[in-house]
Amino acid sequence: MLHSAFHQMELSTSPLKTQVISVLVAVVLLVSVSRGECRKGRTLEENSDLEYSAISCRAHSASVVDFGGVGDGKTENTKAFQDAVNELSKYGSDGGAQLFVPAGKWLTSSFSLTSHFTLFLHRDAVLLASQDINQWPVIKPLPSYGRGRDAAAGRYTSLIFGTNLTDVIITGDNGTIDGQGALWWQRFHGSKGNLKYTRPYLIELMYTDGIQISNLTLLNSPSWNLHPVYSRNILIQGITILAPVRSPNTDGINPDSCTNTRIEDCYIVSGDDCVAVKSGWDEYGIAYGMPTKHLVIRRLTCISPYSAVIALGSEMSGGIEDVRAEDILAIDSESGVRIKTGIGRGGYVKDIYVRGMTMKTMKWAFWMTGNYGSHADNNYDPKALPVIQGINYRDMVAENVSMAARLEGISGDPFTGICISNVTIHLAAKAKKVPWTCTDVEGISSGVTPTPCSSLSDQGPEKSAALCDFPAESLAIETLQLQKCSYRMNDP
Repeated sequence: MLHSAFHQMELSTSPLKTQVISVLVAVVLLVSVSRGECRKGRTLEENSDLEYSAISCRAHSASVVDFGGVGDGKTENTKAFQDAVNELSKYGSDGGAQLFVPAGKWLTSSFSLTSHFTLFLHRDAVLLASQDINQWPVIKPLPSYGRGRDAAAGRYTSLIFGTNLTDVIITGDNGTIDGQGALWWQRFHGSKGNLKYTRPYLIELMYTDGIQISNLTLLNSPSWNLHPVYSRNILIQGITILAPVRSPNTDGINPDSCTNTRIEDCYIVSGDDCVAVKSGWDEYGIAYGMPTKHLVIRRLTCISPYSAVIALGSEMSGGIEDVRAEDILAIDSESGVRIKTGIGRGGYVKDIYVRGMTMKTMKWAFWMTGNYGSHADNNYDPKALPVIQGINYRDMVAENVSMAARLEGISGDPFTGICISNVTIHLAAKAKKVPWTCTDVEGISSGVTPTPCSSLSDQGPEKSAALCDFPAESLAIETLQLQKCSYRMNDP
């Protein structure tokens, strides 16, 4: 049954305040995660008005129940979801459509979205990823990667997938998407024959213009959680991502060859990088030539004991530029900001700005790696050297840190234009004797404690306010205004 929208008005975005509570420590110790909650959304009763903020409102809506969906945690609902999307796609030129997922546990394998479409999860709705691997379709590797990440062949389609779309929203009242990843992690750690293809992600949207992913909890992804790729004009907001800290490759948010992306007000506990910025792998990424640029990351809280809070690379062969991160809280993580690259990657990482970062219990505050391996194949060009320049860190404080920084460029290809200003790093009681190690890097510093290595020339504390400036002009994605959308969900 389709219902028409009855209300629509403009609403400016109001950032959520990132909250850190004492339960963070307990989260780190979780061996598995069964259910997660984050910021509280509006109270939403199934038969009342449904309200949320979005880049677009829809003229039509339906429930997955209308297409035979059964939320008992046992019934397979892939056909119901896909039938619903296919039916609602006819309204793309008539104001678009929304698919409502009521309270319940909805078992499903991969399904694909359509343009001018919203998927909305009730606060007590849980999408459960199917444990039957035979139910997951296989697609070709990404052209900028040349092969899968886990295996040379193709890759399993992500749980929620879409390609060549416009105006797509995946949101909710903090509903949950549970990837039930333990089965996939076990196969990944097992013999090579256990995984013929690369594990699926929870959400992947390709070649899409206009994406919103907001107000959801993502649990136990088989691999990466959110993967917008070859896309533009992207808002990721109010997302909670939880995975065991030893789960393999459960990156939080990976913008990949994307332009104009805003990531804000997210809380991530991960077995890998919380945010990993990418743009293709070795000769395939160089040939594809699509950078990630104009990226904003703000009000992010991250716990990742074995990886980075923000990683740039290692698949950066198409280039990464104009990344702006601020108001970041890192807790019990391996490194605050890490640049990962190596010989054969080519590409560039330039014009990176990070400010207002607080770090608690870290192995390294800053880490740059010029000897990262993991090539797509043996056909990479050893003469393809990356360009790393214009890296700016300022206004940061860290405590209980084992080592301030490990900065390793490439011999004959130094990382240049590094600027670190007004940064105080309090070392742990059993910290390394040498707090900074620097090879093949060049830059300046001011007002940094402990004193950096000589290759980051000290300009004196009086210069700290003027160095490593954060861009003053806003990006287009920062001025995006949301609408307040309302729908009446009738009795099923």
